[in-house]
Amino acid sequence: MRSGPPRLGPGRLGQRRHALLDPRIAVPFLVVAVIWGSTWFVIKDQLSAAPPSWSVTYRFAVATIGMFVLAASAGRGFTMTFSGHILAILIGLFQFFLNFNLVYRAEIHLTSGIVAVLYGLLMVPNALFGLLFLGEAITRRFMLGTAIGILGIGLLLVHESNEALPTGHVGLGVLFTLVGILSASAANVLQATDVARRRPLHLLLAWAMLWGTLADAALAWSLAGPPVFPASWRYWGGVGYLALFGSVVTFPLYFRLIRDLGPGRAAYNGAVVPVVAMALSTLFEGYRWSALAAAGGVLALIGMVIALRGRDAPMQRSS
Repeated sequence: MRSGPPRLGPGRLGQRRHALLDPRIAVPFLVVAVIWGSTWFVIKDQLSAAPPSWSVTYRFAVATIGMFVLAASAGRGFTMTFSGHILAILIGLFQFFLNFNLVYRAEIHLTSGIVAVLYGLLMVPNALFGLLFLGEAITRRFMLGTAIGILGIGLLLVHESNEALPTGHVGLGVLFTLVGILSASAANVLQATDVARRRPLHLLLAWAMLWGTLADAALAWSLAGPPVFPASWRYWGGVGYLALFGSVVTFPLYFRLIRDLGPGRAAYNGAVVPVVAMALSTLFEGYRWSALAAAGGVLALIGMVIALRGRDAPMQRSS
């Protein structure tokens, strides 16, 4: 049996502390959910101003600079081994190239709410890939919580589908989203490997963002031609928000959750994001909750609480 990282809470023998009661889990979990719950609206707002791939490129070009600044603040330099760069390239291609190019294109054909809700299903491939490639056992409690969470996500999806008319080819949008989910899941599991754990998180992320940005720019130039620079300050404000808050702040927190909780349980953040997005819309856009949306949100949160209860971190690894 492979050994995982030390557990976050010592506890007493026989006690099981809920992961969300530990501030080192709860605070980053909440911060990521709140910020990512707002990013879907910003992405949708950018689609009419510039080609999607150039918007992705600008976002991660700025984010790469910010992440290297964070890496430099740790005082460890910028060098990595060859194997570290291979890992960074893979994470960059899966997370910051393929995943986000698909997300931006999915929102051309689907509402941001539907894409956000679908991404709540990330817990499923994360748990399965964690089992297959990391040997992380899927507990009965996690399976029960996930079943309840998926039911809640299903209700939210029905609600969003009823509320908003499709803006393009629905099937293509769903396909983009599902492939994007699998791509993000691959990056999540790579981040949870022992090889990744031995690398400084900010430095690994900085190089991954750099490699991903180079791939983003190559795709953008091949599909849309030379860079397009919108004159709108609102567009560039959105780029800055997505880069600094939606990427530089959140990805280190989220990938740390992956290392602490395992990819399956960390991905429960995605089940909370659409609920947060609806809550923010209630505060700032006058959104009114339907019974279907309320039931879906409650079930998603109940599923999260059940799935995350028990061992602080990580999930048990199988032999």
